[in-house]
Amino acid sequence: MEERFEELVDQFVGMPDVAPPGSTGGRFGSHALRVRSKIFAMYVRGQLVLKLPKSRVDELVAAGEGIRFDANKGTPMKEWLALAPESELPWHPLAEEAMTFVRG
Repeated sequence: MEERFEELVDQFVGMPDVAPPGSTGGRFGSHALRVRSKIFAMYVRGQLVLKLPKSRVDELVAAGEGIRFDANKGTPMKEWLALAPESELPWHPLAEEAMTFVRG
């Protein structure tokens, strides 16, 4: 797992209801942070992937900060953003935003 994502994991581990990567079985989400068993951030194919409201994903895609995540099924997911590797947006605030969204 990429060092930057590991640092992000370290920042979230210990927060209420947050589980680190590898804490649940199964291949999907094996490199994912979860809140209440739901994935909010994961590291896939060298990118940070976040679950955010569709309107927020639309905004970030339009700004060129990333693309809609496709889990190799041929259909980009409306509420998942794959942050562009060259994006200079800080990961922690985005992950907090994703955690808040998933927590509901």
